[in-house]
Amino acid sequence: MKKKYFVPTQDKKDWADYVEKMNNISVKDSDILKEEKKINRVRKLDLHGHSLDSANQLVKKFITESFNNNYKRLLIVTGKGLRSKSYDNPYISQNFSVLKNSIPEYIRNDENLNSIISKITQADKKDGGEGAIDIYLKDNKKFTK
Repeated sequence: MKKKYFVPTQDKKDWADYVEKMNNISVKDSDILKEEKKINRVRKLDLHGHSLDSANQLVKKFITESFNNNYKRLLIVTGKGLRSKSYDNPYISQNFSVLKNSIPEYIRNDENLNSIISKITQADKKDGGEGAIDIYLKDNKKFTK
């Protein structure tokens, strides 16, 4: 036979008070997730179909606006260049992806863009792999040119 446990009146009162006050308790995980989403926002630019000149102009505007709007990470999809029309020009290699290779170089050579970027890397496979680049921006609150 099981022995019944006697719950003291004070314990019952404490439990009732606790349950009443549960509405005032915030879920810490959701607060942290909201903050992480704000901090880890990713802005994306797809350059498929753009010429080198228009892509460079778009990239400059995109990075500058993103920096001014406190983005920390950017994803620029350049494509792998596998379907480019370079076979029409005998002086351009069909294996050479124009945007994939020239966009990071353009950014590094632009003094204004380079000063606000902390790192440029190839994107993860899930984000485009060889056909995309990740750009990490400096904190514009701490930034001084």
